[in-house]
Amino acid sequence: MDSEGENGASRSQEPADRERQEWREQREVSTRPGDGTLSRAEANRDATIRQWDVVTPSATIIGRPDRPDADVDESLRRLHDEQHPAMAGHAERMHRLDKARITHALCNALDLTPWERDRILGIMTELDLTAFGSQRGIPTVALVVIRHVVDAERRRQLGLEDAERIAELTPDEMASLYELFTSITDESAYQNLIEAHGLDQTSVNRLERVLEEQLDEQELADAVFGRSPHRDPNLDSVARSASE
Repeated sequence: MDSEGENGASRSQEPADRERQEWREQREVSTRPGDGTLSRAEANRDATIRQWDVVTPSATIIGRPDRPDADVDESLRRLHDEQHPAMAGHAERMHRLDKARITHALCNALDLTPWERDRILGIMTELDLTAFGSQRGIPTVALVVIRHVVDAERRRQLGLEDAERIAELTPDEMASLYELFTSITDESAYQNLIEAHGLDQTSVNRLERVLEEQLDEQELADAVFGRSPHRDPNLDSVARSASE
């Protein structure tokens, strides 16, 4: 009785359902390394099939002329040249994002405080790099900004920027204070980065002089990423007000 009921149930199934059920029962499931990869034959077949474009009467090609002796449409050319209203300022925005992204990656490779990182990002995202000439690459200028900001913050923490305090110290006290200062250029991680980007100490010193001039001209000496230099420091922050 039971066998007849099972046979009747199997016969009542659709052929496709029976085939899927048999395939599930027969297939071997393995979780060994490499079992989920395609075989060489399957990979070649997949690559061969995918190399052909689907051609339909409604297909469109954007950015290329329809024949060798033709040119793109004027409206498309204006779009590529960012003369279209929808594309205005696109290259400038992407350049700013690239400066922030690359600089943030370099900061992550070094032992910096969050404040030093935000100071560096604040300068780099707004800095015009054209004044650095042939060495205006984002990583190159970012490394110079990192050295400038980090060394300045370390001198400030030691009080080396306070001229009145330094004037009151004895020569021995001044020498002991300066011995506490360590430049980021003495750290191996920073040295590896400047060597990887084709810089040396002389180039960094020369570029830092250009940087100091640009910070004054572009008024970026106090720039901090995510913070407005014109905001009243006596006002409570938005986050503090929201938490209360």
